[in-house]
Amino acid sequence: MRPGPLDGITVISLEHAIAAPFCTRQLADLGARVIKVERPGVGDFARAYDRRVHGEASHFVWVNRSKESLTLDLKQPAALQVLRELLQEADILVQNLAPGAAARMGLDHDSLKDEHPRLIVCDISGYGDDGPYRDKKAYDLLIQSEAGFLSVTGTPEDPCKAGISVADIAAGMYAYSSILAALLQRGRTGQGGRIDVSMLESLGEWMSYPMYYAFDGASPPPRSAAAHATIYPYGPFVVGDGGTVMLGLQNEREWKAFCAVVMGRPELATDPRFESNALRNQHREALQALILALFAELSTPEVLGRLDEAQIANARMNDMAGLWAHPQLQARERWREVASPGGLIPALLPPGRHDSFDYRMDPVPRIGEHTEAILRRLGRSEAQVAALRDAGAI
Repeated sequence: MRPGPLDGITVISLEHAIAAPFCTRQLADLGARVIKVERPGVGDFARAYDRRVHGEASHFVWVNRSKESLTLDLKQPAALQVLRELLQEADILVQNLAPGAAARMGLDHDSLKDEHPRLIVCDISGYGDDGPYRDKKAYDLLIQSEAGFLSVTGTPEDPCKAGISVADIAAGMYAYSSILAALLQRGRTGQGGRIDVSMLESLGEWMSYPMYYAFDGASPPPRSAAAHATIYPYGPFVVGDGGTVMLGLQNEREWKAFCAVVMGRPELATDPRFESNALRNQHREALQALILALFAELSTPEVLGRLDEAQIANARMNDMAGLWAHPQLQARERWREVASPGGLIPALLPPGRHDSFDYRMDPVPRIGEHTEAILRRLGRSEAQVAALRDAGAI
């Protein structure tokens, strides 16, 4: 295996749930050593979300491969001392504890910067470390609501949450990219620093298009189920064999090709109701009726074939079974096997193929699997490790 760009980088993470673990797993993908600090006995509470993957939780196996699990009860001084010793050799500290928890233990950047000037500290929270919302609890669905995501997602009658943890993922991605930027900066200055990532600001960035669409008091984009809110035709259409085809038109050239090749009615391109996207969006019910009437006479492969011939972007409405078996992922050899406490599981390689290094795809750890090895490396004797365990510190 060719070493990754973060080989030799050590990350300590006081993490749970999704945002911070997603960030640190990506650092591990690039070769960093990630030591995940968990509570003795129970570990990261995401371990108990479900038992879908050989007895392990689906969220947990997704975001925690390639890490070392160290159990510490940080309320006990002996356990906190272990963490402080680990920070002597760490490059990055990531935490998404409850607001103020890291600072109360002296694990905030202000408390650590003098002793560890090269340390990069990344704090992930719901709302950031100041402002009137700083102490509010924040979960993914709550941030989806607070960031306005629910107001533009769903049907006209009902708002809908995203089917994945988009606020957590957004925060994890910005934490990951911010840490990479901080490592580059440290390479120039020799100094670490602090990163403050909020879920609200992360998802707020992703909401910039609907915010600008509603600029200066304008009406926001309407909730339009799986169809695009402002471009038409762009969305799902039921086909005669019961399948659903997703298609999207982006410009007038594609609209003319759609009318001629897919619909077989080139005169529609100049119908005064449909001559521009704004008009097609205004008269989407009439246009939808014409499209559905034609598609009702065709099979899914026939519709997809016509769309491909017209060079109109399209896709099947896939499901999880279809994604597991997706021929494109198989053809590009994107699957690997990683070990987990319950056995081998398939895992997607991270996006982005590199020709100069290999991604780490190491096991998902058991709770506290690496605790003893880490303590022995720090110089603790067998008796000292046993005493920590008897005291419930590990």
